[in-house]
Order: sequence, then C-alpha cells, then structure tokens
Amino acid sequence: MRGARRRTESILLASLVVEVAVFGALAPNFLTVRNAFEIARLGVELGLLAIAMTPIVVTGGIDLSVGALLGLSAVVLGAAFRDWHLPLAAAAALALAVGAAGGALNALLIARWQIPPLIVTLGSLSLFRGIAEGITQAAENYSGFPPALLALGQGYAWGVVPMQLPIFAAAFAAYAVLLHRSVVGRALYAIGFVGAGARYAGIRVERRVGLVYLLSGVMAGLAAVVYVAHLGQARSDAGTGYELDAITAVVLGGASVFGGRGTMWGTLLGLTAITVLQNGLHLAAFPAELAGVLTGALLVATIAVDGWSSRPRRARAAVIDEEVPVKNSQVAILCAAIIAGALIVAATNVWLVRSIGREPARAPTPAASAGHRPVIGMMPKAKGDPYFVSCRVGAEEAARELGVELIWDGPSSLDAAKQNEIVEDWITRKVDVIAVAVENRAAISTVLNKARQRGIRVLTWDADAEPDARDFFVNQATPQGIAVALTDEAARLLGGRGAFAIVTGALSAANQNEWIRFIRARVAEAHPQLTISTIRPSDDDRDKAFAETQTIMKVHPDVRLVMAISAPAVPGSAEAVRQAGRTDVNVIGLSLPNINKPYVHSGVVQTVVLWNTRDLGYLTVYAGALAAGGGLTAGAHSLQAGRLGAIDVRGSEIVLGPPLLFNKSNIDRFDF
Repeated sequence: MRGARRRTESILLASLVVEVAVFGALAPNFLTVRNAFEIARLGVELGLLAIAMTPIVVTGGIDLSVGALLGLSAVVLGAAFRDWHLPLAAAAALALAVGAAGGALNALLIARWQIPPLIVTLGSLSLFRGIAEGITQAAENYSGFPPALLALGQGYAWGVVPMQLPIFAAAFAAYAVLLHRSVVGRALYAIGFVGAGARYAGIRVERRVGLVYLLSGVMAGLAAVVYVAHLGQARSDAGTGYELDAITAVVLGGASVFGGRGTMWGTLLGLTAITVLQNGLHLAAFPAELAGVLTGALLVATIAVDGWSSRPRRARAAVIDEEVPVKNSQVAILCAAIIAGALIVAATNVWLVRSIGREPARAPTPAASAGHRPVIGMMPKAKGDPYFVSCRVGAEEAARELGVELIWDGPSSLDAAKQNEIVEDWITRKVDVIAVAVENRAAISTVLNKARQRGIRVLTWDADAEPDARDFFVNQATPQGIAVALTDEAARLLGGRGAFAIVTGALSAANQNEWIRFIRARVAEAHPQLTISTIRPSDDDRDKAFAETQTIMKVHPDVRLVMAISAPAVPGSAEAVRQAGRTDVNVIGLSLPNINKPYVHSGVVQTVVLWNTRDLGYLTVYAGALAAGGGLTAGAHSLQAGRLGAIDVRGSEIVLGPPLLFNKSNIDRFDF
C-alpha cells in the first residue's frame, strides 16, 4: 500500500514538473518568485478546505458541505461586522463558531446516528447555502471591511510574501502532525481500511470520525475569514464549487476514495497541480475551460491508478459480496478516451487562440508600430452569455484593425471570485490594459487598484467598478437613457396605466440595480399610474427566467407586461408567456435581436431595447489601445474609434450612444 501511494505521488510530482516546464516556456512571467507566491496565495482558501478534507477521505468519508459552510461563515462575518456592529475580532470569532457548529452538526449525524456521509453533507450543503441566502436575500453583498482585515488577504510581508500564507502553513503543519504523528491519525487509517476491524481493536470510531468532521467545519470558518479578507466582500454564493475542488486535490494527491490511504504531502501536491495549471493557463492566454478539462483528465487517470493498486482488496470484497468488479482494462480504455478528448479540446482551443494573433493587422497603433504589440486583457461577466459572445466579435474586429493582442477570458458563469483570480494573473503577466465587465463592484475594485499601481491601464465596460479603481468606463448608454427607453415603451404598450414586473439578472448586479433605480424614478416622474408588482432574479439564465415568469403570472395575475433586463431573460420570459397562451401579457426588455427574432415576429415580444453589442466590444478595445499608446488620457472630451467615428468622453465615461429599439419593423436589419 505504501508503494502504491508513493507511486501515485511520484506520478503527480512528475506531472507537476512537466506543468512548470511547459508554462515556463509559454507563459510570460511564470517562472518568477512573485508569481510563485501568487500561486501560493491563490490556493490558500481552497487549500485550507483540502487539508481538512484529507483525514475525512482517509476514513472513507466525504464532506460536500465545506463550500456552502464557507459561504455561510463569510455572510455571518459580514453581517456581524456591518449590521450587528460587533468588533472585527468578535465577528471573525463568530464566523469560526458558525463553522464549528456546522461541522458539529455533520459529526453528530454521521458519527453518532450513523447516517452515510454523502447523504448528510449533501443535505447540509443545501441547508448552509439556504441559510446564507436567507440572511442576504440572495442579493446583499457585505463590503467596506477595515484595512486591518483586508491586509490579511491582500497584503504582503516584505513586499512579496502573502500575509495569509503563514495561516495555511500553520494549519498544514497541525494536520500533518495529527494525521502522521499521532495515535488519532493511526486510528483514522485503521477506520478507513477496515471500519469493523477498527471497532474490534477497541478504537472509538464514532469519536474519531466525529472529530474530523468537526475540524472540517472549523477550517471552513477559517477559510471564510481568509476569503473575505482576500476579496473584500462576503456574499451567499461564496465558496461555490470549492468542495469539489478540495476533493479533487485530495484524490489527485493519492488518497483512496475507498479510505485507508492518503497523506498531507500528497494533498499539497494535488493542490499545487491544480493552482499551477489554472495560473499557467491564464498567463499563457489559453482558454480557462482547459483547466477543468485537464484537471478532470488528470483526476480520472489518478483514480485509475488507485483502482489498479487496490485491485486485490476490492477483489476480496467482491468474493465476499459475490460482486464482479469492473475490469481494469475497461477503466484504462475509459481513461484513454477521456484524455484523448481532453487533448483534442486543448489543441483546438490553442489553435483558435493562436489563429486570432496570426491575422494581419490593418491599422497598427503607435505603440505597435514602435515595435511593442500592446496586450489587452478583456473580461466579460460570463463567457457563455450570448450578449458577451456578440461583444467579443466586435472586440476581435478592433484587435485585428489595431494590431493589438487580445486576451478574451473570464468565468463561465457569474463569479466575482473568478474575475479577481483572472485579473491577478493578468497583473502577473504584465498586460498593458485590463478591461472588465464587472460582476461585483466591491469585490473587484481592490484588485483593479492593484493593477493601476503596477502601471496597467484599467477600463471597465458594460458594468462599472468604483470610479477610483479604473481609468475609464466604456458605457454602452447612460443608465438614465436605458431606464427612460424601457419605461416609456412599457407605458406606451400599457396605455399609461397598469402593473408590470421586472425580471433582472443577479439581484446584486450593480448596473442592473442602477437601471431599476432610474426606472422607478421615471415611473414616479412621468407615468404615476404604472406600478411595479415585483422584481425577480434570473441570474442571467434563460431557464430561470422562464420559471420566474411562470411564477409571476400565477402570483401576480394583474401583471400585463414583463420587463426583462438581462439578455437571456427576455427569450426565457417570452417562452413562458407563449406556453401559457397569455396574449394579454406583453414582453419587452434588454437583449440581443437575433435570439429574440422568433418571439418578435410571433408577437410575444413587442420591443427589444439594446445598443449594438459588437460596437461596444469594438469601442472597448479601441479605447484600451489608445490608452496603452497614450492617446487617451484624463481630461479628454472625445476619441476617434475607427468605423464608429468620434465618440463622446464625459469625464471618465466613454459613452457609446443612445439605446436602439428593435421591433417587427426593423429587427431583421440587424445581425447580432
């Protein structure tokens, strides 16, 4: 067994060496001391959960609730400090106590009541996340924490060593002693190898198992404090997906999913492999999705090695239970197929990214003509959103015209933490310009300020950060202009009176909340006989918009118009109205013409309000290139943006222009 464990760790170490060698050759500034510490810093929160997960997996258990418990602890810290006015130290202690209470609940149900860990922690995951959403109403975002806390997650000792790294080192050392140098640790291995045998040997199994789940909760609370200090914000979805990443790190490190095997050093190797992979892909400007593909391939291969090495043990169990185990040849074929698929996806994405850079430049910027090709990192809120897919087309058009290198990357879904992570990696890469469509203003402003301090020009687009965190905001249209266009169109369709509902994106989205504020003001000012019945979130998801609209029509039968102000929400709401046969309900909103044409022509959607999204992406890259070359500075009143001509600059805002109204008469003239 020790030989199998060492073999797995050796394979992982070799893979890590290959990762470092490849990214050292491909990724700018990867092989630097500063980047090494950045990798360590980015892995602290996940690492705290992973080291707590290791003894749980060793016992043959699992804890799926750690990410949700981190989110709940973070929310309690934020509420305690801001709303309950507790001192910062007391708020942090309360967060740790909440983590301990969550861990104790899992321990009671698993160790004392003998309920399977998978069932218990799956249920507590929903419980903890639900409580966090209840506290915040799934919309509240706690921010404004004092510098003393932020220094813990954002500060550096001697200018290079992250302040949270000693916390991780101390926790790792404590767990290494617990698992490898104590009687408790030997008992945990015995429990995982043969639970019944451990009981016969006089080991108090319930107490030992309960201890590791209790400690896991405490570590989730500690990770929450570090998370809040790192991002400067606390919200109910904090830590989403962390439980799976933690399990992945533990299993990659050689821990057996059947229990009885695993080491802290193996977990550290697994954690390092994941964080190095993510960091290297960002620095090399490869698609972020490759991290999931390659990590999954590596994980499946590691499990296959584990399955092969534990074959005799499982064969004995099969004889007892009269079950036939899966053949190792079948596992090998499955692994080969998955790895081959991963390589195909990786090669395809790399080719696509590189092909963009090979296209001829037609109008180089002054910086490019002087021998330096500016690098612009441009980030959407969510890469899969059709709205941002359309923006990318315009961004790439401008990049080709200007001869700049465009890195288009971002989270696959709304994820403020992932946006911060990518910006941090772009800072390390030393790009010339960072342009971000901000998901959470409070969360990202600190890291954008860090970029500006490093000499990087910072733009925001589509949604803004704090004004002091960026140089310019590329605004698709003024919030007031958007609100007036939507509200006046609703009043026209309703004849100036009646009830309507709003389906927004995320309840915490700063730009959409600003639109709603101006919509309310326009109603009060110009259309007092209109009423807003309810505001419901879609989280920028078409299916959720569909469900929310169904609920609106049932709960608010007086609603005669649904105003959806998120691109995927308009077709989602329209489909709900169409299926319900409610010809008395109008649908309008902010969205793309192409995805709404069938609904507009069928009469379900009356009006789509938007700007030219391709022009928004085009203008953002143009502004970024001008800023990089010194052609756009504070105090400018206009800029020349290629085919768009002269664009107004109002203070630090670059305004694309007024929104457009698309209906049956003109929607076919637009293709985006």
